[in-house]
Formats: sequence, structure tokens, C-alpha cells
Amino acid sequence: MSRKNKIALVIMISLGVFIFWREARETNFQQVQHGLAHLQWAWLGVAVLLMLFSFVAEALVLKKLIEKPGEPHQPAWNFLRVPPIQALFNAITPFSSGGQPAQLVALIQVGYEGGRASSVLLMKFIIYQLMVLINFVLTMLVGFKQVMTNFSGLAILIAGGFALHVITIGTLLMIMFYYRFTKGVTQGFFNLLSHVIHSDKVERWRNQAMQKIETFHEESLQLKREKKKVIQASLLTLVQLIAYYLIPYFVLLALNVPHVDLITVFCMHVMIVMITSIFPIPGGTGGAEYSFKTLFATFIPGQTALILGMLLWRLITFYLGMLLGIVAMGIRPRRIFKRPTK
Repeated sequence: MSRKNKIALVIMISLGVFIFWREARETNFQQVQHGLAHLQWAWLGVAVLLMLFSFVAEALVLKKLIEKPGEPHQPAWNFLRVPPIQALFNAITPFSSGGQPAQLVALIQVGYEGGRASSVLLMKFIIYQLMVLINFVLTMLVGFKQVMTNFSGLAILIAGGFALHVITIGTLLMIMFYYRFTKGVTQGFFNLLSHVIHSDKVERWRNQAMQKIETFHEESLQLKREKKKVIQASLLTLVQLIAYYLIPYFVLLALNVPHVDLITVFCMHVMIVMITSIFPIPGGTGGAEYSFKTLFATFIPGQTALILGMLLWRLITFYLGMLLGIVAMGIRPRRIFKRPTK
């Protein structure tokens, strides 16, 4: 990890500590102690296991997409370390932009060619975004009306997150199905940009964009011929997301919150994910805590339980990934070289 990333990590942890201190400063400390003393650790353990399971499921998605017949099998650790590394760099970069490059480096470290690895990661990203969108559309039918009625400000943020996901997926699907048109539009964009910015950077950006379009299109053609592989990866991603979205439900059970409705909590968590995706601050810090507090305050009795729920949820879904990512960075993978072709 570079010095810049280490500084970002310290800043994010410090910012998280400040946010929780600010939220909890008016909370009675004895009530916090009482809440922790009566915590249902078994349910909290289930929440942690769900987060760990989501990492394992993501590793299986990557394994399913990148492995090809005739190649030597990678050790399980080579794939298991990638999701926590992605979580770590997503957490310390704006708009979670560092996760993809970090995954790419992790795959190159074990012997995969950079162009192939980047294309597979883009395909994994597209499948993930599609599954997020499907979850959102389905849960919106159940829970969005309540948000629109009671929290119109948050509803606007949720709609913004939804629009961002649609634009992202649409762009990648354009490359897959309208390759020539996308290349033409990209060329036209950089032609216009070159009239505004007279710099060698524009040409470099153009070359990088065209190369990425080319490599992604080539890999997408291969994956489109392997529909079974894509379907299996999509189902695994769906399972991964369901496990992740269920975490707040078990956190609330651990806090002995009465009358917890699984579907409602599930819907609320889906919407929080949508909201945090539009915040440029790394990890959506601030936006995630605000969204949780606003949405879950409707059925969590008492400020103490709400603050504890927000703290435990954030520790499991955000800081646990950062911790595991640091561990994964410290344990080197075993590089596997491809068999020489005859």
C-alpha cells in the first residue's frame, strides 16, 4: 500500500470515529453499557458470518468468470484475498474508484494477463450492477412508497443513486452490444475535447479509453458464448447481495429490537446502498450513517439502540472489510504460471 493510501486509510478511520463520537456524544453512556451487556451475540455472529459469506461468494464469482479449461487451478487464497482488497481500496477512494485497479493488481500478482483480468473484472462489475439494479427494482415496489411519503429528501437521493447505476450499466452494455457505435461516440467526444483542451493528455486519454473498450468487447464476446458461466456468476452475485442486505436485520435482533420485519429492513438496506453510491466521499462516510439513522429511526426505539445499531452495522459492513483487506495485502499469494502452449 502506498503512502498516499495509508494516509487515506488513517483519514477514513478518523472520520468514522468522529462521526460516531458526534452522534453518540449526547447518548447516556450507562445506557450504552446496558445495551452492550444485553447484546445477543449469537445474532451478531450471524451478521458477521453473512458478511464473510458475501466475500466468499464474490470470490467464487471471480473464479467462475476467469478460469478456463486447461489452465492450472489457482489456490483458494488467490481468489479469497481479492474481495477484501477491493473493499479496502473502495473504502479509501472517492466513488469507490480504487477497488477495480486493486483487484487488477491482485490478479496480475497470481499470473493473469492484465488485459484479460481487466476485462473479466469489468464483466464482474456489470453483473454486480445488474443484480443491484434488480434487487432495487424489486424492493422499491415494497418499500419505496414509505420512503417517498415520510422521507422525501432521501427519496431524491435514492432516485439519484438509481440513475447513476442505470447510466453505468447502460454504458457498459453499449460496449457489449453496440461496439462500433460506442467507439464512434467515444472518438467524437475526444475530438470535441481536443478543441477545448489542447494537450497531449487528451490523446493519452483517448488511447486508454479505446484500448479499454477494445479489451472489454473482446472478453464480452467470449463470455456471451459462455452463457452458462454468466448465469452461474449472476446467481452467485444475487446470493452475495442477499446475504449483505440481510446484515442489518440480524444486527437489530442482536440489539433486542422488537417487531423487526425482515422485508422492511432488507428494503431499507438496499436503499442505503443506493444513497451511498452517489456520495463522492470514500466509503460514502457520513451519507451511510445519516441514511441508516434516518431510515431505521422509524422503528428502532430509543436513541441508544439506534446509535449502537448504526455502529455495529458499520463495523461489520465497512470496517471489517478494511481490516480483512489489510490482512490480505500482507499475505502474498502463490503465483501460478500458465502451462506453456504447444
